[in-house]
Amino acid sequence: MIEAGWTGAGNTTRNEALKSARKATKAGALRAVSSVGLGVAVALALAGQVTDARAQDIKGDVEAAKDKISMCTGCHAIPGYKSSFPGVYHVPLIAGQSEQFLTNALIAYRKGDRDHPTMRSIAGSLSDQDIADLAAFYAQAN
Repeated sequence: MIEAGWTGAGNTTRNEALKSARKATKAGALRAVSSVGLGVAVALALAGQVTDARAQDIKGDVEAAKDKISMCTGCHAIPGYKSSFPGVYHVPLIAGQSEQFLTNALIAYRKGDRDHPTMRSIAGSLSDQDIADLAAFYAQAN
């Protein structure tokens, strides 16, 4: 603590000394927060990898997917369909794609590795089981 009557070497005043002490405290706090933030970021990234690995191992249920496909068919079941958001985008037919491809694509949208706002939103709402079910359904569909 800096005492009220203190003056430092040279022209350093009490206010300058206080400012310097505050800067040092803020810098230390920022380093601590940055370290904690980095730790949290690493933990979240690892948790995402564990979830993604688990999603790869879950067995999909084609019958259960029949109650989940309504969000997909509005775009992915229409030959030649193009969406108009966020720009004109050709929407692929997904029936008959490989189960692994569909699983990987949905996980990538959920993580933000694939960039399409609508798909990211939809994939973000899906559980690992939902992804497995939808991938199994569309892989066997013609």
